[in-house]
Amino acid sequence: MTFWEAMLLLGGGLAAGVINTMAGGGSALTVPLLVLAGVPGNQANGSNRVGVLTASGAAVASFRKSGVDGLDQVEKILVPAVVGSLIGSFGISQIADETFETIFGYLLIPIIILTIFKPKPAEGVEPWSDPVTMTVFFFIGLYGGAFQAGVGLVMLAALTRAGFDLVTANSVKVLINLIVTVIALPVFILQGNVVWAPALVLAAGFMAGGWFGAKLAVKGGEKLVRVFMIGAALYLAGRLIGIW
Repeated sequence: MTFWEAMLLLGGGLAAGVINTMAGGGSALTVPLLVLAGVPGNQANGSNRVGVLTASGAAVASFRKSGVDGLDQVEKILVPAVVGSLIGSFGISQIADETFETIFGYLLIPIIILTIFKPKPAEGVEPWSDPVTMTVFFFIGLYGGAFQAGVGLVMLAALTRAGFDLVTANSVKVLINLIVTVIALPVFILQGNVVWAPALVLAAGFMAGGWFGAKLAVKGGEKLVRVFMIGAALYLAGRLIGIW
């Protein structure tokens, strides 16, 4: 890894940490950057989790310091997400990355648009029931454990549909991301899919971005989060389906 590759990973991690905290989709930037830095694809997927772990931890701490804490609201979400994460991380070798991510790219845009532009609050529209919420978060955990890229976008959309405002949803999202990554990362380490030098450089940028992203999310409120959410969704969908 050259000096310029390290600077690229550090800057990319910083940007991705902010994007992941405020909306999601930062891994669509950092995984390709790791590949550009000479890390093979499967190892780039695993190495990226080190950065996600540091960014999520920094964001959780920053949200709590800012007085936003959704910890007491995650019981019905956390268990299915963790179970899904375990299955996804162990089953990744059975899934074709390209097929899954292409399908996900096509589904991402309507999911996000329908969530952020839904009437607020529309008469007769209620949050998802507990069984629906738990089922959705099982599949989100499954995807997050396997691939990670874009899981924050879908999680944020699902949390708003489950009845959370966007700022609180962001604090819950980063907490779940942290726990899911803690579950999934050891699997990648045991499989030899973490290259530590680029992973740690990326993680330093991720951690700073996670901290600042949480501050921006709290200060900007829902309007600012929505702008980042739309931009990140469109960018990620384009990457996944091969537009750019």
